[in-house]
Amino acid sequence: MEEEARKLLAEGIKKKLTSPGKGDLSTFPNGTKVVFHYRTSLCEGTVLDDSRTMGGRSKPMELILGKKFKLAVWERLVITMREGEVAEFTCDTKHTALYPLVSQSLRNISVGKDPLEGQRHCCGIAQIHSHHSLGHKDLDHLQANPQPLVFTIELLEVLPPGSFQLDVWAMTDEEKLSFVPQIHEEGNKLFKEGHISEARDKYYNGIACLKNLQIKEQPGDESWLKLDRMITTLLLNYCQCLLLEGQYYEVIEHCSSLLFKYENNVKALYKRAKAHAAVWNETEARADFAKLLELDPSLGPSVAKELKTMEERIRSKQKEEKGRYKDLFNYNTPPATATTG
Repeated sequence: MEEEARKLLAEGIKKKLTSPGKGDLSTFPNGTKVVFHYRTSLCEGTVLDDSRTMGGRSKPMELILGKKFKLAVWERLVITMREGEVAEFTCDTKHTALYPLVSQSLRNISVGKDPLEGQRHCCGIAQIHSHHSLGHKDLDHLQANPQPLVFTIELLEVLPPGSFQLDVWAMTDEEKLSFVPQIHEEGNKLFKEGHISEARDKYYNGIACLKNLQIKEQPGDESWLKLDRMITTLLLNYCQCLLLEGQYYEVIEHCSSLLFKYENNVKALYKRAKAHAAVWNETEARADFAKLLELDPSLGPSVAKELKTMEERIRSKQKEEKGRYKDLFNYNTPPATATTG
């Protein structure tokens, strides 16, 4: 243990054992999956991230060793630990420069966003020097002022290679590309069985997987366009789930982004029209339905049904509001009479 501590110190890492683990130290061959909780702090004590509370839930970090995770120092730290061990590692700036980008991705994931949202089409080092905002003041400050960080880690589980199914993020590009049709099919099956939220999660994972591949391509190139077409299909399925879950504004946002690129996409237009109708955007809904009929006249019966439903909802709402205002301004009610005791 003392020998390992000396090695770490020579590398700019100071380890402080908080609670010893159990059993023997694993050999940690490449492909090993490690599951751990982490808390990241500035040296003066300010906490930046905590996996037990991030996004309002407790979700441990999972790493596959040897997959070149952007924050390489985490791999270096966990291979010095036993299962159940808790330790505090103070790491020099050379190990923490990329932490703001890693933290941004982890924060995105914790709230259900694309882990790459807000990151430009360039490598991590280029992003560090690009001076654009990461969307979090503390991370912007850390990016502008690189400094040592303290990682408090609790190693929960060590799984040897072959004993678990790879998560999407841990796959190679080739594995991701071949996995997407499988996850798409699983989503479709869940949707047909009525498991809408589970299907939505499958589609979301497929989209995130493809976006991870797309960001490595030059926008407009054939490979980029091919991936974008695949993303579009999954995003439309994702929006169908959101429609059924009543997430209408998110549907409008996603479909509008699709229509900005593919203005004659009938499915995107139809879903956006339904979402507009659901949130009382009558003018926008009618405009989308009118364009739908121009693009595909065969949708006439479906559009007529949707318009009839919207109009009935509007009449019902107007009638309800009229009754409410009538009661509010009903001057025919006789005034109260004052009495004396």
